[in-house]
Amino acid sequence: MILHFEPCRSGQQVAAARGSGNIPAGTRLKMSGLHHEEKMTATRQQASNSLPAAPAIAPAATARERKQPRVLRRMLALEDFEEAARGYLPRPIFGYVSGGVETNASLRGNRAAFDEIAFVPKSLVDVSGRSQKTVLFGRAYDAPFGLAPMGGTAMAAYQGDVVLARAAAEANLPMITSGASLTPLERVREAGPTAWFQAYLPGEDGPITQLVERCARGGFDTLVVTVDVPVAANRENNFRSGFSTPLRPSLRLAWDGIIRPRWLFGMFLRTLLLHGMPYFENMGPRVPLLTSVGRRQGGPRDRLAWRHIELIRRLWKGRLLIKGVLDRDDTRLAREAGLDGVMVSNHGGRQLDGAVAPLRVLPGIAEQARGMTVILDSGVRRGTDVLKALALGASFVFVGRPFLYAAAIAGGAGVHHAIRLLREEIDRDMALLGITSLAEMRPELLVPAQGADFLPKKR
Repeated sequence: MILHFEPCRSGQQVAAARGSGNIPAGTRLKMSGLHHEEKMTATRQQASNSLPAAPAIAPAATARERKQPRVLRRMLALEDFEEAARGYLPRPIFGYVSGGVETNASLRGNRAAFDEIAFVPKSLVDVSGRSQKTVLFGRAYDAPFGLAPMGGTAMAAYQGDVVLARAAAEANLPMITSGASLTPLERVREAGPTAWFQAYLPGEDGPITQLVERCARGGFDTLVVTVDVPVAANRENNFRSGFSTPLRPSLRLAWDGIIRPRWLFGMFLRTLLLHGMPYFENMGPRVPLLTSVGRRQGGPRDRLAWRHIELIRRLWKGRLLIKGVLDRDDTRLAREAGLDGVMVSNHGGRQLDGAVAPLRVLPGIAEQARGMTVILDSGVRRGTDVLKALALGASFVFVGRPFLYAAAIAGGAGVHHAIRLLREEIDRDMALLGITSLAEMRPELLVPAQGADFLPKKR
């Protein structure tokens, strides 16, 4: 369960809070029916006195900001990283990361949903003591967002999985390692102790058991099972840009790499020289990133069903979530299966084209969760997006592509810069809204941004 804590002193930036940050017994959130928001707020505020204020940001972090690469001076918001990455990454890889599926309807819809909501800020409120400190599954984090799972990050950014995991841990935020990553899950967890693992699983008991046991040996405490990929999506944009997994050697691919020399020398050749050919490590048999014959084989995912989730729940002793939930009834089934949470997501608009934007179904899912943690993923780009999601029932959000772009163009410094930008936006937006804690984000602060519902009704 997640709780949001009361603020530190004015102007403080919260440093990484190590340790478990366990919530005292009796503060567990209970939600039911139409009283979800009231009970969530009351419980968050009850728990707010149980954690001390975090110390000011460490001098090392300030020094790191002074030494950041010059390109980051132009990065003023998360959206800015995409255009910079377009000029750095070869066309196939940028197309893979940035694209959606078919007509990109869901990709566009994810952003449009946020734009349909406006704020009603409060005035003359003392907001000098605001704080973003958030508790998720008993651990205190410094902000209400984390780094979403993304496959193949190590072909866009040098040592991408490790860079993202390490930066998230240093910022005291969670990061989710993708099952489609090019780095062994054990190495990612070693680099970032706040990392979770996200699995693509076939509907077969044997491979499921093997991967669950491997995650436990690797030291992970939170397992996320993606459930919206029974088959591969129709990503026409990948074919048009020349992308495939694994990558197939060709003159076109070679040319795409040659005309991006910073990526070619700073990422690909550097990786080959220092670490050898990357392999897909965490989903089925190991397959090299670049091969003319190998194929990725993840098993029959179209057989994955609720009975397999129940099997995982019996095997896995840590926290268990499913990712890709958009239906209220699936939320009920997850709760009845004993899961710890659901991630409301349409895979960043990369699976079913036309799938509803997660924000639109979030309130109904939050109501159905009845105490189970609800996390939103897909389309978050601004601090205002984070606050809108929290107001509609999310306990936490995850952000993907911008952090990968940041890692690609500037490594760990880029990721830290992106994290800082989003944290600063949330802090600023809280002040402008007239709130001091995230517990105060409620539906009453939101109205439709379009339409004429605001006009007085005739009597």
